[in-house]
Amino acid sequence: MHDIIKARTERTRWFSDARFGMFIHWGLYAIPARGEWVRSVERISNEDYQPYFAEFNPTRFDPKAWARLAKEAGMRYAVLTAKHHDGFCLFDSALTDYKATNTPAGRDLVREFLDAFRAEGLKVGLYYSLLDWHHPDYPHYGDRNHPMRDDPACGNGNRDFNRYLDYLHGQVRELLTNYGKLDIIWFDFSYDDMAGETWRATDLVRMARTLQPGIIIDNRLESGGESYGSIVTSSPTYYSGDFASPEQMVPPAGMTDENGDPIPWEACMTLNDHWGYCAADHHYKDARMVVRNLVECVSKNGNLLLNVGPDAKGEIPEESVKILKEVGRWMAKNGESVYGCGGSGLPKPDWGRFTCKGNTLYAHVMEENVNAYLLDLLPEQVEKVRLLANGAEMSLSRPWNAVTIKDKSFFTFWGQSFPLPDETDTVVQLTLK
Repeated sequence: MHDIIKARTERTRWFSDARFGMFIHWGLYAIPARGEWVRSVERISNEDYQPYFAEFNPTRFDPKAWARLAKEAGMRYAVLTAKHHDGFCLFDSALTDYKATNTPAGRDLVREFLDAFRAEGLKVGLYYSLLDWHHPDYPHYGDRNHPMRDDPACGNGNRDFNRYLDYLHGQVRELLTNYGKLDIIWFDFSYDDMAGETWRATDLVRMARTLQPGIIIDNRLESGGESYGSIVTSSPTYYSGDFASPEQMVPPAGMTDENGDPIPWEACMTLNDHWGYCAADHHYKDARMVVRNLVECVSKNGNLLLNVGPDAKGEIPEESVKILKEVGRWMAKNGESVYGCGGSGLPKPDWGRFTCKGNTLYAHVMEENVNAYLLDLLPEQVEKVRLLANGAEMSLSRPWNAVTIKDKSFFTFWGQSFPLPDETDTVVQLTLK
């Protein structure tokens, strides 16, 4: 068991340094533009969904622009949906006709994505859904998620699930064999009895480890986004994954196993309220919220995988682009407090968060204070204080009304506690002795 955890730690070293990634949900569902679960929510049959396949032609798809945006935002890796639950493949699979190369697009969009993001120096990953609402051998009637779950005419009597598993494993083999080095394979997701060895999980992971020895794998061969599987136990299975993947939330105290030892984890979040493109959804997180969620993740030893949903033409929505560029401006000045950083071991301060790297502590000041900002450190523990964004010298000071507080330190911004130099997140760099 120690060997499993040791190998996991080695594989995820780059991942824990990168801290910030881009998730990209894109497929046929961008055309109805009502989110990636539209087939399930609206009970759309294969026949009624087929017109979107016949129409798919993203004439403004420019993966190089996507990659430049991700890099400008300060992201260090990206994960694209090679196949989502609807079964449509953005890659040129030899095992199905239900793929982008057979649409008017006529292109292997996965290959273009990988080439573009690698060219920008970003790590690359592919998402692959374990579910498949298009495949004839995937359970239909009675399945919790399938669009035809309530239609008795779509019974499962003639369906061969083992044949579907051969297809699933075959497509994963294609992705791991035909597209060069992949840094992440992101499986999604397990539910009810559709978990673990139902997917032949041991064989699947063994294949992945053989074909791509350095690849890292999420935990969803065992779980969905609301639970974590055996990765949080002291006895993780072979297919427990390399990192946990809480969805649409940051765990209150980060992620540890049952012994209290930290495990790698990544919060995956949407930028608005949908993963796939939704034309009516303009409820976007602003740049300040994104930065603060990212810092919260890092302060708890985690990553943030932030999603964009390109539209039917292949463009990332303007609202998303604007937000990510603003995040990038903050990261350009303060990314040092994110990359390679983790928790500090100090209690969360009332005014923000701490991240830490070696003997450097980063105080993320997010709330204005009526007085000086208190640090749970002795003054003699601190060697140097600087404003991270511009290197301006700061110093510790003890307010006149805190003379009785002997075991703490305080700082202000050159005698002022407000307004903050950066209302998004003002980062104070403290070099510790």
